[in-house]
Amino acid sequence: MSEPPTPVTGPRPAPLRFFGTTWVRHDGHYALRRAGVATGSLTAAFGGCLVLRFAHQGLAAGQVGPYVNLLVLGTFALCSALAFRRTWTGFRGGPDPGATPPARATMALGFLGTLLAYFLRSLAEAPGEKRLRARYEEERAQYVRRVARRTGNPAKRGPG
Repeated sequence: MSEPPTPVTGPRPAPLRFFGTTWVRHDGHYALRRAGVATGSLTAAFGGCLVLRFAHQGLAAGQVGPYVNLLVLGTFALCSALAFRRTWTGFRGGPDPGATPPARATMALGFLGTLLAYFLRSLAEAPGEKRLRARYEEERAQYVRRVARRTGNPAKRGPG
């Protein structure tokens, strides 16, 4: 797999997980990679659901009572919803630099939400592509403006 040629000067695009810099020109089997991410995240979410089902059966076999069952179910549902929202907004605004250890624990417990966010986003674009594309285009525009101001021989200009 070859990476797309990047300009020798100027800003370089940031790589995305699973995509490298193929998101810039949608080359290098970009569509196949998106399909792979969608399939992989949905398969992993399905596997996670099976693991949670086995865990629930284990709680039922242990006869822990309805309160504990409801507490476990509610915890995973709430953490999955929070992880979905956090992941989905992260595709647009970037990762939260102030993510505290409790937030990381919530994301770990809500792995289903994260996987489903990856699946849904990969149906439209590479997860995080929109955010990186906006940043890259802004950096390119700034670079072009800077280079345009420096063109020409300053010695040929008249006195300021």
